Amino acid sequence: TSQSSKNYEAIQQQYRPEVPEYFNFASDVLDRWTEMEKEGKRSKNPALWWVNGDGEEVRWSFEELGVLSRKVANVLSDACGLHQGDRVILILPRVPEWWLVNVACMRTGTVLIPGTQQLTAKDILLRLQKSKAKCIITDDSVAPAVDSVGPECESLKFKLLVSEGHREGWLNFKELLKHASSDHCCLTTKHHEPMAIYFTSGTTGSPKMTEHSHSSYGIGLTLSGRYWLDLTSSDIFWNTSDTGWAKSAWSSIFSPWIQGACVFAHRMPSFSPSLVFESLSRYPITVFCSAPTAYRMFVQHELSSYKFRSLQHCVSAGEPMNPEVMGEWKERTGLDIYEGYGQTETVLICGNFKGMKIKPGSMGKPCPGYDVKIIDENSNILPPGKEGDIAIRVKPTRPFCLFTCYADDPEKTEATVRGNFYVTGDRGIMDEDGYFWFVGRADDVINSAGYRIGPFEVESALVEHPAVVEAAVVSSPDPIRGEVVKAFVVLTSEYVSRDPEKMMNELQDHVKKVTAPYKYPRKMEFVQQLPKTVSGKIKRNELRQKEWKK
Repeated sequence: TSQSSKNYEAIQQQYRPEVPEYFNFASDVLDRWTEMEKEGKRSKNPALWWVNGDGEEVRWSFEELGVLSRKVANVLSDACGLHQGDRVILILPRVPEWWLVNVACMRTGTVLIPGTQQLTAKDILLRLQKSKAKCIITDDSVAPAVDSVGPECESLKFKLLVSEGHREGWLNFKELLKHASSDHCCLTTKHHEPMAIYFTSGTTGSPKMTEHSHSSYGIGLTLSGRYWLDLTSSDIFWNTSDTGWAKSAWSSIFSPWIQGACVFAHRMPSFSPSLVFESLSRYPITVFCSAPTAYRMFVQHELSSYKFRSLQHCVSAGEPMNPEVMGEWKERTGLDIYEGYGQTETVLICGNFKGMKIKPGSMGKPCPGYDVKIIDENSNILPPGKEGDIAIRVKPTRPFCLFTCYADDPEKTEATVRGNFYVTGDRGIMDEDGYFWFVGRADDVINSAGYRIGPFEVESALVEHPAVVEAAVVSSPDPIRGEVVKAFVVLTSEYVSRDPEKMMNELQDHVKKVTAPYKYPRKMEFVQQLPKTVSGKIKRNELRQKEWKK
Protein backbone atom coordinates (compact mmCIF):
# COMPACT_ATOMS: atom_id res chain seq x y z
CA THR A 1 0.00 0.00 0.00
CA SER A 2 1.06 3.57 -0.55
CA GLN A 3 2.85 4.94 2.50
CA SER A 4 1.57 8.43 2.00
CA SER A 5 -2.05 8.17 2.96
CA LYS A 6 -0.81 8.15 6.55
CA ASN A 7 -0.72 11.74 7.68
CA TYR A 8 2.23 14.09 8.01
CA GLU A 9 2.68 13.49 11.76
CA ALA A 10 3.00 9.76 11.14
CA ILE A 11 5.67 10.40 8.50
CA GLN A 12 7.63 12.47 10.99
CA GLN A 13 7.46 9.73 13.60
CA GLN A 14 8.30 6.94 11.13
CA TYR A 15 11.30 8.66 9.60
CA ARG A 16 14.45 7.49 11.36
CA PRO A 17 17.15 7.20 8.71
CA GLU A 18 20.13 4.99 9.35
CA VAL A 19 23.32 6.04 7.64
CA PRO A 20 25.81 3.17 7.55
CA GLU A 21 29.56 3.84 7.49
CA TYR A 22 29.82 2.40 3.98
CA PHE A 23 27.23 3.15 1.34
CA ASN A 24 27.09 2.97 -2.43
CA PHE A 25 23.83 3.47 -4.28
CA ALA A 26 24.80 1.08 -7.10
CA SER A 27 25.62 -1.90 -4.88
CA ASP A 28 23.30 -1.19 -1.93
CA VAL A 29 20.17 -0.14 -3.83
CA LEU A 30 20.28 -0.98 -7.55
CA ASP A 31 21.94 -4.39 -7.17
CA ARG A 32 19.44 -5.23 -4.42
CA TRP A 33 16.54 -4.55 -6.78
CA THR A 34 18.25 -6.90 -9.25
CA GLU A 35 18.17 -9.60 -6.56
CA MET A 36 14.49 -8.84 -5.87
CA GLU A 37 13.75 -9.17 -9.60
CA LYS A 38 15.49 -12.54 -9.75
CA GLU A 39 13.48 -13.74 -6.75
CA GLY A 40 10.23 -12.56 -8.39
CA LYS A 41 9.63 -10.01 -5.61
CA ARG A 42 9.33 -6.96 -7.90
CA SER A 43 6.72 -6.16 -10.55
CA LYS A 44 7.61 -6.73 -14.21
CA ASN A 45 8.13 -2.97 -14.63
CA PRO A 46 11.37 -1.97 -16.37
CA ALA A 47 13.89 0.03 -14.31
CA LEU A 48 14.34 2.45 -17.23
CA TRP A 49 11.86 2.93 -20.05
CA TRP A 50 13.22 5.33 -22.65
CA VAL A 51 11.51 6.46 -25.86
CA ASN A 52 12.71 8.91 -28.50
CA GLY A 53 9.44 9.70 -30.27
CA ASP A 54 10.60 8.07 -33.53
CA GLY A 55 9.57 4.58 -32.51
CA GLU A 56 12.87 3.74 -30.82
CA GLU A 57 12.50 2.33 -27.29
CA VAL A 58 14.76 0.98 -24.58
CA ARG A 59 13.40 -1.03 -21.66
CA TRP A 60 15.99 -2.21 -19.17
CA SER A 61 15.37 -4.28 -16.08
CA PHE A 62 17.52 -3.58 -13.01
CA GLU A 63 19.59 -6.59 -14.04
CA GLU A 64 20.28 -5.16 -17.52
CA LEU A 65 21.03 -1.75 -16.02
CA GLY A 66 23.52 -3.55 -13.76
CA VAL A 67 25.28 -5.40 -16.59
CA LEU A 68 25.56 -2.32 -18.82
CA SER A 69 26.64 0.06 -16.05
CA ARG A 70 29.37 -2.40 -15.00
CA LYS A 71 30.61 -2.37 -18.60
CA VAL A 72 30.73 1.45 -18.53
CA ALA A 73 32.52 1.26 -15.16
CA ASN A 74 35.23 -0.80 -16.90
CA VAL A 75 35.44 1.77 -19.70
CA LEU A 76 36.08 4.48 -17.08
CA SER A 77 38.64 2.52 -15.06
CA ASP A 78 40.40 0.61 -17.89
CA ALA A 79 40.19 2.66 -21.10
CA CYS A 80 40.47 5.96 -19.21
CA GLY A 81 42.47 4.79 -16.18
CA LEU A 82 40.28 6.82 -13.83
CA HIS A 83 40.57 6.34 -10.06
CA GLN A 84 38.34 7.05 -7.09
CA GLY A 85 37.91 10.82 -6.63
CA ASP A 86 38.72 11.69 -10.26
CA ARG A 87 36.10 14.07 -11.69
CA VAL A 88 34.06 13.29 -14.81
CA ILE A 89 31.98 15.88 -16.68
CA LEU A 90 28.91 14.45 -18.39
CA ILE A 91 27.04 16.55 -20.96
CA LEU A 92 24.40 14.46 -22.72
CA PRO A 93 20.75 14.95 -23.59
CA ARG A 94 18.14 12.47 -22.38
CA VAL A 95 19.70 9.33 -23.88
CA PRO A 96 20.07 5.94 -22.15
CA GLU A 97 23.86 6.38 -21.91
CA TRP A 98 23.29 9.27 -19.49
CA TRP A 99 21.84 6.86 -16.91
CA LEU A 100 24.63 4.32 -17.50
CA VAL A 101 27.36 6.88 -16.85
CA ASN A 102 25.62 8.08 -13.67
CA VAL A 103 25.62 4.54 -12.27
CA ALA A 104 29.13 3.71 -13.58
CA CYS A 105 30.58 6.72 -11.73
CA MET A 106 29.06 5.41 -8.48
CA ARG A 107 30.56 1.96 -9.14
CA THR A 108 34.05 3.40 -9.72
CA GLY A 109 33.96 6.10 -7.04
CA THR A 110 34.60 8.76 -9.68
CA VAL A 111 32.88 12.09 -9.07
CA LEU A 112 30.20 12.91 -11.62
CA ILE A 113 29.65 16.50 -12.79
CA PRO A 114 26.55 16.77 -14.99
CA GLY A 115 26.02 19.70 -17.37
CA THR A 116 23.31 20.72 -19.79
CA GLN A 117 23.53 20.68 -23.60
CA GLN A 118 22.85 24.39 -23.55
CA LEU A 119 26.24 25.30 -22.06
CA THR A 120 28.42 27.53 -24.23
CA ALA A 121 32.15 26.95 -24.88
CA LYS A 122 32.86 29.59 -22.21
CA ASP A 123 30.65 27.75 -19.67
CA ILE A 124 32.40 24.47 -20.48
CA LEU A 125 35.83 26.09 -20.09
CA LEU A 126 34.84 27.48 -16.67
CA ARG A 127 33.61 24.04 -15.56
CA LEU A 128 36.65 22.16 -16.84
CA GLN A 129 39.10 24.60 -15.26
CA LYS A 130 37.28 24.97 -11.97
CA SER A 131 36.67 21.24 -11.48
CA LYS A 132 40.01 20.02 -12.92
CA ALA A 133 38.00 17.17 -14.46
CA LYS A 134 40.11 14.42 -16.07
CA CYS A 135 37.41 13.14 -18.38
CA ILE A 136 34.49 14.56 -20.35
CA ILE A 137 31.69 12.52 -21.94
CA THR A 138 29.47 14.17 -24.53
CA ASP A 139 28.01 13.89 -28.05
CA ASP A 140 28.56 15.40 -31.51
CA SER A 141 26.67 18.59 -30.75
CA VAL A 142 28.92 19.63 -27.82
CA ALA A 143 32.27 18.10 -28.91
CA PRO A 144 33.31 21.11 -31.09
CA ALA A 145 32.86 23.48 -28.13
CA VAL A 146 34.97 21.17 -25.96
CA ASP A 147 37.69 21.05 -28.62
CA SER A 148 37.72 24.84 -28.88
CA VAL A 149 38.64 25.19 -25.18
CA GLY A 150 40.37 21.83 -24.56
CA PRO A 151 43.94 23.13 -24.98
CA GLU A 152 43.36 25.52 -22.05
CA CYS A 153 42.41 22.64 -19.71
CA GLU A 154 45.54 20.90 -18.44
CA SER A 155 43.69 18.34 -16.29
CA LEU A 156 41.54 17.02 -19.15
CA LYS A 157 43.03 13.69 -20.28
CA PHE A 158 40.15 11.73 -21.82
CA LYS A 159 37.33 12.72 -24.14
CA LEU A 160 34.58 10.14 -24.75
CA LEU A 161 32.17 10.64 -27.64
CA VAL A 162 28.70 9.08 -27.53
CA SER A 163 28.14 8.81 -31.27
CA GLU A 164 27.97 6.44 -34.20
CA GLY A 165 30.77 8.46 -35.83
CA HIS A 166 34.39 9.18 -34.98
CA ARG A 167 36.20 12.38 -34.06
CA GLU A 168 39.91 13.03 -33.83
CA GLY A 169 41.26 13.06 -30.29
CA TRP A 170 38.14 11.35 -28.90
CA LEU A 171 37.51 7.78 -27.78
CA ASN A 172 34.31 6.23 -29.12
CA PHE A 173 32.07 5.42 -26.13
CA LYS A 174 29.77 3.00 -27.98
CA GLU A 175 32.64 0.91 -29.34
CA LEU A 176 34.38 0.72 -25.98
CA LEU A 177 31.08 -0.26 -24.35
CA LYS A 178 30.51 -3.05 -26.86
CA HIS A 179 33.88 -4.66 -26.09
CA ALA A 180 34.04 -3.99 -22.34
CA SER A 181 33.69 -6.79 -19.80
CA SER A 182 30.56 -6.83 -17.62
CA ASP A 183 32.57 -8.11 -14.65
CA HIS A 184 33.21 -5.25 -12.28
CA CYS A 185 33.44 -5.15 -8.52
CA CYS A 186 31.74 -2.03 -7.14
CA LEU A 187 34.13 0.13 -5.16
CA THR A 188 33.48 0.25 -1.40
CA THR A 189 32.70 3.89 -0.64
CA LYS A 190 32.21 5.57 2.72
CA HIS A 191 28.86 7.31 3.01
CA HIS A 192 30.42 10.78 3.36
CA GLU A 193 32.81 10.51 0.39
CA PRO A 194 32.05 12.68 -2.65
CA MET A 195 29.66 11.19 -5.21
CA ALA A 196 28.82 14.14 -7.45
CA ILE A 197 29.32 17.85 -7.96
CA TYR A 198 26.50 20.00 -9.32
CA PHE A 199 27.24 23.44 -10.67
CA THR A 200 24.33 25.49 -9.34
CA SER A 201 22.52 27.37 -12.08
CA GLY A 202 22.59 30.32 -9.68
CA THR A 203 20.07 33.00 -10.60
CA THR A 204 22.82 35.29 -9.22
CA GLY A 205 26.61 35.19 -9.39
CA SER A 206 28.92 32.67 -11.05
CA PRO A 207 27.99 29.00 -10.52
CA LYS A 208 29.35 27.21 -7.44
CA MET A 209 30.45 23.55 -7.28
CA THR A 210 27.98 21.92 -4.92
CA GLU A 211 29.42 18.64 -3.64
CA HIS A 212 27.17 15.79 -2.53
CA SER A 213 28.18 12.60 -0.75
CA HIS A 214 27.11 9.03 -1.53
CA SER A 215 24.47 9.16 1.21
CA SER A 216 23.12 12.72 0.88
CA TYR A 217 21.10 12.00 -2.26
CA GLY A 218 21.39 8.19 -2.19
CA ILE A 219 19.68 7.85 1.20
CA GLY A 220 18.40 11.41 1.71
CA LEU A 221 15.97 11.26 -1.22
CA THR A 222 14.10 8.29 0.29
CA LEU A 223 11.58 10.77 1.69
CA SER A 224 10.94 12.32 -1.71
CA GLY A 225 10.40 8.98 -3.36
CA ARG A 226 8.14 7.59 -0.68
CA TYR A 227 6.07 10.50 0.58
CA TRP A 228 6.19 13.33 -1.95
CA LEU A 229 6.28 11.35 -5.21
CA ASP A 230 4.31 8.53 -3.53
CA LEU A 231 6.15 5.84 -5.53
CA THR A 232 6.10 2.06 -5.26
CA SER A 233 7.82 -0.51 -7.46
CA SER A 234 4.72 -0.79 -9.65
CA ASP A 235 4.75 2.92 -10.58
CA ILE A 236 6.02 4.45 -13.84
CA PHE A 237 7.40 7.91 -13.14
CA TRP A 238 8.16 10.61 -15.68
CA ASN A 239 10.21 13.65 -14.69
CA THR A 240 10.82 16.11 -17.55
CA SER A 241 13.98 17.78 -16.12
CA ASP A 242 16.98 18.62 -18.23
CA THR A 243 19.83 16.16 -17.55
CA GLY A 244 22.17 19.00 -16.55
CA TRP A 245 20.20 19.96 -13.47
CA ALA A 246 20.33 18.41 -9.97
CA LYS A 247 16.57 17.80 -10.24
CA SER A 248 17.28 15.02 -12.74
CA ALA A 249 19.43 13.32 -10.08
CA TRP A 250 16.59 13.73 -7.57
CA SER A 251 13.78 12.49 -9.76
CA SER A 252 15.27 10.57 -12.68
CA ILE A 253 17.63 8.46 -10.57
CA PHE A 254 17.53 8.42 -6.77
CA SER A 255 13.92 9.00 -5.64
CA PRO A 256 12.35 6.50 -8.07
CA TRP A 257 15.05 3.82 -7.90
CA ILE A 258 15.17 3.88 -4.08
CA GLN A 259 11.50 2.83 -4.36
CA GLY A 260 12.15 0.35 -7.17
CA ALA A 261 9.90 2.36 -9.51
CA CYS A 262 10.31 2.59 -13.28
CA VAL A 263 11.96 5.75 -14.60
CA PHE A 264 10.26 6.86 -17.81
CA ALA A 265 12.20 9.18 -20.11
CA HIS A 266 11.43 10.87 -23.41
CA ARG A 267 14.26 12.14 -25.61
CA MET A 268 12.19 15.31 -26.33
CA PRO A 269 14.99 17.55 -27.71
CA SER A 270 12.88 20.65 -27.24
CA PHE A 271 10.01 21.09 -24.82
CA SER A 272 6.62 20.52 -26.42
CA PRO A 273 3.33 20.53 -24.49
CA SER A 274 1.52 18.47 -27.14
CA LEU A 275 4.27 15.85 -27.03
CA VAL A 276 3.92 15.68 -23.24
CA PHE A 277 0.13 15.22 -23.56
CA GLU A 278 0.57 12.51 -26.21
CA SER A 279 3.04 10.62 -24.03
CA LEU A 280 0.83 10.87 -20.92
CA SER A 281 -2.03 9.46 -23.03
CA ARG A 282 -0.03 6.78 -24.78
CA TYR A 283 2.16 5.33 -22.02
CA PRO A 284 1.00 4.01 -18.63
CA ILE A 285 2.70 6.83 -16.69
CA THR A 286 1.32 6.98 -13.13
CA VAL A 287 3.32 9.86 -11.62
CA PHE A 288 4.46 13.02 -13.42
CA CYS A 289 6.82 15.83 -12.44
CA SER A 290 7.47 19.07 -14.30
CA ALA A 291 8.47 22.65 -13.56
CA PRO A 292 5.92 25.44 -13.00
CA THR A 293 7.06 27.00 -16.31
CA ALA A 294 5.86 23.84 -18.06
CA TYR A 295 2.53 23.68 -16.23
CA ARG A 296 1.94 27.34 -17.15
CA MET A 297 2.37 26.31 -20.79
CA PHE A 298 0.17 23.21 -20.36
CA VAL A 299 -2.89 25.14 -19.19
CA GLN A 300 -2.67 27.40 -22.27
CA HIS A 301 -3.40 24.31 -24.40
CA GLU A 302 -6.55 22.41 -25.23
CA LEU A 303 -6.50 19.23 -23.13
CA SER A 304 -9.98 17.86 -23.75
CA SER A 305 -8.91 15.58 -26.63
CA TYR A 306 -6.39 13.76 -24.40
CA LYS A 307 -7.09 11.13 -21.75
CA PHE A 308 -4.39 10.47 -19.16
CA ARG A 309 -5.77 7.07 -18.16
CA SER A 310 -2.95 5.94 -15.87
CA LEU A 311 -1.94 9.26 -14.32
CA GLN A 312 -2.58 9.39 -10.56
CA HIS A 313 -0.23 11.96 -9.09
CA CYS A 314 1.40 15.22 -10.28
CA VAL A 315 4.22 17.14 -8.65
CA SER A 316 6.11 20.33 -9.38
CA ALA A 317 9.40 21.88 -8.24
CA GLY A 318 12.01 24.43 -9.23
CA GLU A 319 10.00 27.59 -8.66
CA PRO A 320 6.78 28.42 -6.80
CA MET A 321 3.60 27.15 -8.44
CA ASN A 322 0.96 29.82 -9.17
CA PRO A 323 -2.35 28.87 -7.47
CA GLU A 324 -4.28 29.83 -10.62
CA VAL A 325 -2.33 27.28 -12.67
CA MET A 326 -2.95 24.57 -10.05
CA GLY A 327 -6.67 25.29 -10.21
CA GLU A 328 -6.81 25.11 -14.00
CA TRP A 329 -4.80 21.87 -14.10
CA LYS A 330 -7.14 20.29 -11.55
CA GLU A 331 -10.20 21.45 -13.48
CA ARG A 332 -8.93 19.74 -16.63
CA THR A 333 -7.28 16.60 -15.25
CA GLY A 334 -8.95 16.11 -11.88
CA LEU A 335 -5.50 16.04 -10.28
CA ASP A 336 -3.85 18.31 -7.74
CA ILE A 337 -0.28 19.46 -8.22
CA TYR A 338 1.83 18.67 -5.16
CA GLU A 339 4.51 21.32 -4.91
CA GLY A 340 7.93 20.61 -3.45
CA TYR A 341 10.72 23.00 -2.50
CA GLY A 342 14.43 22.29 -2.37
CA GLN A 343 17.78 23.40 -3.70
CA THR A 344 20.77 21.84 -5.41
CA GLU A 345 22.43 21.99 -1.95
CA THR A 346 19.64 20.04 -0.25
CA VAL A 347 17.09 17.31 -0.74
CA LEU A 348 13.41 18.22 -0.41
CA ILE A 349 13.17 21.01 2.20
CA CYS A 350 9.38 21.37 2.24
CA GLY A 351 6.69 19.52 0.36
CA ASN A 352 3.03 18.83 -0.02
CA PHE A 353 3.11 15.14 0.84
CA LYS A 354 0.51 12.76 -0.56
CA GLY A 355 -2.48 12.64 1.77
CA MET A 356 -1.82 16.13 3.19
CA LYS A 357 -4.24 19.02 2.80
CA ILE A 358 -2.94 21.31 0.05
CA LYS A 359 -2.98 25.07 0.50
CA PRO A 360 -2.54 26.44 -3.05
CA GLY A 361 0.53 28.67 -3.27
CA SER A 362 2.20 27.09 -0.23
CA MET A 363 5.22 24.83 -0.51
CA GLY A 364 3.84 22.58 2.21
CA LYS A 365 5.50 21.46 5.41
CA PRO A 366 9.13 20.69 6.29
CA CYS A 367 10.62 17.43 5.16
CA PRO A 368 11.14 15.25 8.27
CA GLY A 369 14.89 15.01 7.51
CA TYR A 370 15.28 18.71 8.32
CA ASP A 371 14.44 21.12 11.12
CA VAL A 372 13.26 24.10 9.03
CA LYS A 373 12.70 27.53 10.58
CA ILE A 374 12.14 31.14 9.56
CA ILE A 375 14.93 33.22 11.12
CA ASP A 376 15.93 36.89 11.31
CA GLU A 377 19.36 38.42 10.59
CA ASN A 378 20.55 37.52 14.12
CA SER A 379 19.47 33.84 13.74
CA ASN A 380 16.50 34.24 16.05
CA ILE A 381 13.57 31.96 15.17
CA LEU A 382 10.60 34.09 14.07
CA PRO A 383 6.97 33.40 15.03
CA PRO A 384 4.28 32.39 12.50
CA GLY A 385 3.26 35.16 10.08
CA LYS A 386 6.62 36.95 10.20
CA GLU A 387 8.74 37.08 7.04
CA GLY A 388 12.38 36.03 7.33
CA ASP A 389 15.04 33.73 5.90
CA ILE A 390 14.16 30.10 5.27
CA ALA A 391 16.84 28.14 7.16
CA ILE A 392 17.76 24.59 8.18
CA ARG A 393 19.29 23.75 11.56
CA VAL A 394 22.87 22.45 11.11
CA LYS A 395 24.16 22.70 14.68
CA PRO A 396 24.73 20.74 16.85
CA THR A 397 24.18 18.11 14.12
CA ARG A 398 24.51 18.78 10.41
CA PRO A 399 21.93 16.69 8.48
CA PHE A 400 23.65 14.04 6.32
CA CYS A 401 21.24 14.90 3.47
CA LEU A 402 22.75 18.35 2.96
CA PHE A 403 25.57 19.16 0.54
CA THR A 404 29.07 18.55 1.94
CA CYS A 405 30.55 21.86 0.81
CA TYR A 406 31.12 24.08 -2.19
CA ALA A 407 34.12 22.17 -3.52
CA ASP A 408 37.40 24.06 -3.19
CA ASP A 409 35.66 27.12 -1.69
CA PRO A 410 35.60 26.99 2.13
CA GLU A 411 34.68 30.70 2.39
CA LYS A 412 31.50 30.40 0.32
CA THR A 413 30.62 27.22 2.24
CA GLU A 414 31.07 29.01 5.57
CA ALA A 415 29.01 31.97 4.32
CA THR A 416 25.90 29.76 4.09
CA VAL A 417 25.85 29.29 7.87
CA ARG A 418 24.40 31.89 10.27
CA GLY A 419 24.35 30.94 13.94
CA ASN A 420 23.05 27.36 14.11
CA PHE A 421 21.45 27.46 10.65
CA TYR A 422 22.15 26.88 6.99
CA VAL A 423 20.54 29.87 5.24
CA THR A 424 18.89 29.04 1.91
CA GLY A 425 18.93 32.58 0.53
CA ASP A 426 15.15 32.40 0.12
CA ARG A 427 12.66 34.52 2.05
CA GLY A 428 9.50 32.97 3.41
CA ILE A 429 6.77 32.92 6.02
CA MET A 430 5.39 30.05 8.11
CA ASP A 431 1.68 30.17 8.89
CA GLU A 432 -0.17 29.09 12.06
CA ASP A 433 -0.61 25.55 10.69
CA GLY A 434 3.10 25.07 10.01
CA TYR A 435 2.84 25.52 6.22
CA PHE A 436 5.65 27.47 4.53
CA TRP A 437 5.09 30.20 1.94
CA PHE A 438 7.75 31.42 -0.48
CA VAL A 439 8.23 35.20 -0.73
CA GLY A 440 11.21 35.35 -3.11
CA ARG A 441 14.97 35.01 -3.38
CA ALA A 442 16.42 37.39 -0.78
CA ASP A 443 17.82 39.51 -3.66
CA ASP A 444 14.48 39.63 -5.47
CA VAL A 445 12.33 41.15 -2.71
CA ILE A 446 11.26 44.72 -3.52
CA ASN A 447 11.27 47.58 -0.99
CA SER A 448 8.90 50.30 -2.11
CA ALA A 449 8.09 53.33 0.06
CA GLY A 450 8.63 51.26 3.21
CA TYR A 451 6.66 48.23 1.99
CA ARG A 452 8.36 44.88 1.34
CA ILE A 453 6.88 43.12 -1.70
CA GLY A 454 7.66 39.56 -2.77
CA PRO A 455 7.65 39.10 -6.55
CA PHE A 456 5.90 35.73 -6.51
CA GLU A 457 2.61 37.05 -5.15
CA VAL A 458 2.40 39.79 -7.78
CA GLU A 459 3.34 37.35 -10.56
CA SER A 460 0.65 34.92 -9.43
CA ALA A 461 -1.93 37.73 -9.40
CA LEU A 462 -0.99 38.66 -12.97
CA VAL A 463 -1.13 35.03 -14.17
CA GLU A 464 -4.72 34.82 -12.91
CA HIS A 465 -5.74 37.24 -15.66
CA PRO A 466 -6.70 35.42 -18.89
CA ALA A 467 -4.39 37.69 -20.93
CA VAL A 468 -1.22 36.58 -19.13
CA VAL A 469 0.91 33.51 -19.95
CA GLU A 470 3.63 34.36 -17.46
CA ALA A 471 5.17 37.33 -15.71
CA ALA A 472 8.35 38.38 -13.93
CA VAL A 473 8.28 41.09 -11.30
CA VAL A 474 11.35 43.12 -10.27
CA SER A 475 12.26 46.39 -8.60
CA SER A 476 12.70 49.46 -10.78
CA PRO A 477 14.22 52.77 -9.62
CA ASP A 478 11.81 55.57 -8.71
CA PRO A 479 12.76 59.11 -7.55
CA ILE A 480 10.02 59.29 -4.89
CA ARG A 481 9.55 55.74 -3.63
CA GLY A 482 13.17 54.62 -4.03
CA GLU A 483 11.98 51.64 -6.02
CA VAL A 484 8.69 50.45 -7.45
CA VAL A 485 7.25 47.20 -8.75
CA LYS A 486 7.79 46.62 -12.46
CA ALA A 487 6.23 43.68 -14.30
CA PHE A 488 7.51 42.06 -17.49
CA VAL A 489 4.49 40.33 -19.02
CA VAL A 490 4.09 37.72 -21.75
CA LEU A 491 0.59 37.97 -23.26
CA THR A 492 -1.49 35.17 -24.79
CA SER A 493 -1.99 35.24 -28.56
CA GLU A 494 -5.57 36.62 -28.26
CA TYR A 495 -4.37 39.68 -26.31
CA VAL A 496 -1.08 40.52 -28.04
CA SER A 497 -2.59 43.07 -30.41
CA ARG A 498 -4.54 45.01 -27.73
CA ASP A 499 -3.66 48.61 -27.00
CA PRO A 500 -0.72 48.38 -24.55
CA GLU A 501 -1.84 51.35 -22.45
CA LYS A 502 -5.35 49.91 -21.95
CA MET A 503 -3.92 46.45 -21.33
CA MET A 504 -1.60 47.83 -18.67
CA ASN A 505 -4.41 49.66 -16.87
CA GLU A 506 -6.60 46.56 -16.94
CA LEU A 507 -3.83 44.40 -15.46
CA GLN A 508 -2.99 47.00 -12.81
CA ASP A 509 -6.63 47.14 -11.69
CA HIS A 510 -6.74 43.36 -11.66
CA VAL A 511 -3.70 43.11 -9.36
CA LYS A 512 -5.12 45.74 -6.99
CA LYS A 513 -8.25 43.60 -6.61
CA VAL A 514 -6.41 40.30 -6.17
CA THR A 515 -3.66 41.40 -3.72
CA ALA A 516 -3.06 44.35 -1.43
CA PRO A 517 -3.29 47.50 -3.61
CA TYR A 518 0.23 48.73 -2.68
CA LYS A 519 1.69 45.68 -4.49
CA TYR A 520 0.39 46.57 -7.95
CA PRO A 521 3.03 47.07 -10.69
CA ARG A 522 3.41 50.80 -11.35
CA LYS A 523 5.49 49.99 -14.44
CA MET A 524 4.86 47.34 -17.05
CA GLU A 525 6.59 46.07 -20.15
CA PHE A 526 5.14 43.56 -22.60
CA VAL A 527 7.71 41.06 -23.86
CA GLN A 528 7.64 37.96 -26.08
CA GLN A 529 9.57 35.85 -23.60
CA LEU A 530 11.27 36.02 -20.21
CA PRO A 531 14.98 35.34 -19.67
CA LYS A 532 15.44 31.95 -18.00
CA THR A 533 18.20 29.75 -16.63
CA VAL A 534 18.81 26.45 -18.39
CA SER A 535 16.58 24.78 -15.80
CA GLY A 536 13.67 27.08 -16.70
CA LYS A 537 13.83 29.45 -13.72
CA ILE A 538 13.06 33.10 -14.44
CA LYS A 539 16.22 35.23 -14.24
CA ARG A 540 14.80 38.17 -12.32
CA ASN A 541 18.29 39.44 -11.56
CA GLU A 542 18.97 39.99 -15.27
CA LEU A 543 15.78 42.04 -15.65
CA ARG A 544 16.51 43.95 -12.45
CA GLN A 545 20.04 44.84 -13.54
CA LYS A 546 18.71 46.21 -16.84
CA GLU A 547 16.26 48.42 -14.93
CA TRP A 548 18.92 49.83 -12.64
CA LYS A 549 21.44 50.43 -15.44
CA LYS A 550 19.11 52.70 -17.37
